[in-house]
Amino acid sequence: MPRYIFITGGVVSSLGKGLASAAIGALLQARGYKVRLRKLDPYLNVDPGTMSPYQHGECYVTDDGAETDLDLGHYERFTGVPASQADNITTGRIYSRIIERERRGDYLGATVQVIPHVTDQIKQFVLSDAGDVDFVLCEIGGTVGDIEGLPFFEAIRQLGQELGEGNAVFLHVTLLPFIKVAGEMKTKPTQHSVKELRSIGIQPDILLCRCEIPIPAGDKRKIALFCNVRESAVIEGRDASSLYDVPLEYHRQGLDTEILRCFGIADDAPAPDLTRWEGISHTIANPDGEVTIGVVGKYVGLLDAYKSLIEALNHGGLANGVKVKLKWLDSEQFEKDDPFEPLEDVHGVLVPGGFGERGVEGKIAAAKFARERKVPFFGICYGMQMAVLEAARNLAGIPNAVSSEFSEEGELVIGLLTEWTRGNEVETRSADGDMGGTMRLGAYPAVLKAGSKVREIYGQAHIEERHRHRYEVNVGYKEKLESCGLTFSGLSPDGVLPEIVEIEDHPWFVGVQFHPELKSRPFEPHPLFASFIAAALHQSRMV
Repeated sequence: MPRYIFITGGVVSSLGKGLASAAIGALLQARGYKVRLRKLDPYLNVDPGTMSPYQHGECYVTDDGAETDLDLGHYERFTGVPASQADNITTGRIYSRIIERERRGDYLGATVQVIPHVTDQIKQFVLSDAGDVDFVLCEIGGTVGDIEGLPFFEAIRQLGQELGEGNAVFLHVTLLPFIKVAGEMKTKPTQHSVKELRSIGIQPDILLCRCEIPIPAGDKRKIALFCNVRESAVIEGRDASSLYDVPLEYHRQGLDTEILRCFGIADDAPAPDLTRWEGISHTIANPDGEVTIGVVGKYVGLLDAYKSLIEALNHGGLANGVKVKLKWLDSEQFEKDDPFEPLEDVHGVLVPGGFGERGVEGKIAAAKFARERKVPFFGICYGMQMAVLEAARNLAGIPNAVSSEFSEEGELVIGLLTEWTRGNEVETRSADGDMGGTMRLGAYPAVLKAGSKVREIYGQAHIEERHRHRYEVNVGYKEKLESCGLTFSGLSPDGVLPEIVEIEDHPWFVGVQFHPELKSRPFEPHPLFASFIAAALHQSRMV
């Protein structure tokens, strides 16, 4: 039976519970343990798929097509353990299941209540399909005291009792603000947060205290005394210089040792092998050069909307031993007069995914700039589609080429996907159906053209990548576009769905319909990002 670690947060949001969970998972792995990580989100949405990136950051997609919280991206990047539908649950999904059962009469006339019906569903999710692992880490979204989180806190309180002593540990992430005017660190917010947690029946075993400066010894003793934890269980969590330094910093503070001590197995646990993390930390701290990538997107006001993309670009930098500097550019600015000045100093242009009409012409203009100036270009999902429209308009003589996503007036080079094949099954969608969960989601295979750049990059003919989109490039334009130099170098196995395009007589010009950033890891940088950054590095040395 696996042991369970429940991670909660208090005082304020955005303290880094997801990153802390991922780092703990990595530290336990470094000791030879098998882990699985899960996220419980209290909001009423069924999943983040219909939420604006400005509301909740990026929507992370798993191999099996789950649209999930971005924290699952941290989990996968830090541990390499693939997440699935079974690893992210929301209040919306819980209530959907319960209401379906109630309508069928499954409750046999009983009054359906938060306790026990909602809490039982949450417990079932936490305990189900854990697999052959040593530890399951469950992060509860939101902040203690939020009304929507109460059923989740009650469920894990019950689990703490039911799992028995030595099988469950509660870790609370909190904040120790430093008041500069007074020159003091304040422990009262942490005390109140723990008091709130204890009022609903949960006594935290460990406090991970986010802070700007080291915690004075006296404050540690005070926190331990008033929060009823061991002094060694008050862990300092200062900001690290790099995301990938966090496991090392938490290990230095004794977090993994304290967790094992709470389970009563610290003396028997193997020492961690942190060689990989130390190597990454050294590479980040000692880069051999720098490249600048211009990211032309529409959600640049909130960088969490591109979290996986940012990390994949950094992984590409790790693969080449260089620092990647990102220049964030709103695509709408390229729809004005003389728009390209911001791109003059970049060594590569990346146009990421997105939805809707806003900023479309700017993305097309950015693709044209990269093509004409011979600057390395990477188009992802919507970015690939805009590169195809640019080629159709300016190379293939289709000046009114459009996508039905933003216009019905013109030649529909890109249109709504209503039917496709997945394995041996045909999946269909309706244009007027629900928005949520109706895209081509999850891992799909592609076949790469012999002799193409992407075939060389991947080093294999068959790949499988994660998708999240509703519209497709019309394969009927393949011949006309290829005659103008835009090669369709990756197709679905049946040859119907264009997956990759590239320009052969260009230093590096690749567009992909899928999201390769979702499968990039610090220890295994995605080959497309590694190759793109290598091309940008070459470009920087040509300038």
